[in-house]
Amino acid sequence: MEQQYVIRGGKPLCGEVFVNGSKNAALGILAAAVMADENVTIDNIPDVQDINTLLDVIAKTGAMVKRIDRHKVMINGSTINNVEVKYNEMREIRGSYYLLGALLGKYRHSVVTLPGGCNIGSRPIDQHIKGFRALGAEVWIEGGNVIADAPKLVGSHIYLDMVSVGATINIMLAAALAEGKTVIENAAKEPHITDCANFLNAMGANIKGAGTDVIRIKGVSKLHGAEYSVIPDQIETGTFMMAAAVTRGDILIRNVIPKHLDSVSSKLREIGCDVYEYDDSIRVKCKNRTTHTHIKTLPYPGFPTDMQPQMAVALALSQGTSIVTESIFDNRFKYVDELVKMGAQIKVESNVAIIDGVMGLTGATLNALDLRAGAALVLAALTARGTTYLEKVCFVKRGYEDFDAKLRSLGAQIYLATNERELEKYSMIVLGDDRDKFRPEPERIMSQSKED
Repeated sequence: MEQQYVIRGGKPLCGEVFVNGSKNAALGILAAAVMADENVTIDNIPDVQDINTLLDVIAKTGAMVKRIDRHKVMINGSTINNVEVKYNEMREIRGSYYLLGALLGKYRHSVVTLPGGCNIGSRPIDQHIKGFRALGAEVWIEGGNVIADAPKLVGSHIYLDMVSVGATINIMLAAALAEGKTVIENAAKEPHITDCANFLNAMGANIKGAGTDVIRIKGVSKLHGAEYSVIPDQIETGTFMMAAAVTRGDILIRNVIPKHLDSVSSKLREIGCDVYEYDDSIRVKCKNRTTHTHIKTLPYPGFPTDMQPQMAVALALSQGTSIVTESIFDNRFKYVDELVKMGAQIKVESNVAIIDGVMGLTGATLNALDLRAGAALVLAALTARGTTYLEKVCFVKRGYEDFDAKLRSLGAQIYLATNERELEKYSMIVLGDDRDKFRPEPERIMSQSKED
């Protein structure tokens, strides 16, 4: 059987939780590490499926990959003997395409299997190709692979037709070792772009403006070894912030950069949560039923598309009607049908979801259809009356380290069943708990909260 979560809902989550390094930042940084012919040590990488898959692929290029501990790795690209990265594993993760820019920059030639990742809508690589061609490379797609070749790379002025995180990082990687100056306009501004640029600079690159919409790069002849620590994961942070909101809990989230979550904090305050920001932690507390609001996903610093499903769960339980507009991906509302199974009232029209808040959800058998949708369904299950079985949790494990264990540390009843025997065991545990006999009804929770 496929692994699945067995979840019993109805308990506010309270306590402290520690956030791991950013998956999205680590993907770009690990790819960049192969560009140096000296030891590069990267700390605070999350132990998740996407990262481990990329490390396996990097090792297949011939690069030295040494796992120092669970969250630290050493990479040395001096032994690379294969720049044609054509492996089935590449189809599993979106960030695999960063090897295209890294290897092109270093060796002037690379072949990478077209990337995969979650099926949340069209994610073309035309802006990547446009950037590589502007630097002087010939780029074409053949047999499911992207092939890039250049006698030499020369800096250029590149205007991205649309804000693209992947294209910004990929062009930045290739341009770091190109001749002359490169300017990327309409660049994406996400924190992991800044982190990747800082890492490249630590290896000797000359990159300025990362985090703004204009990035300026002066090419250097080679990169050297470095030691670097990846920034905390803003989406994992936001997910635990939402966990506090939907379960009416009180969670202190450590190892975070609060500034990266401004848009999420703002919306949580707007719907009635208390959000406290400290130097490297955030506390979210929610006593009463939240109220409606409207959100529209936008490139950073706007509301992140990767937090849209989690926010939708909070709004599905909020008083009133909310509207969620998805402006980044065209297929990100697949999870709505799963929430409807739990009693949510949501209608989707094109890229807009209209959400009428309900008093509570009920457990059901669900499918995690992609990474963030899976996390959102876990949050929904933690609020629901009864037991939820969430299948295809492999998607969730792609981006969240020890997700179930961290939630249990906050008081959640969630178990990962890897076989039929464990499934039966955990089902008996949650059913035997018989929590619903003394779980307050939603109306009673509201009255108690008002008294508090």
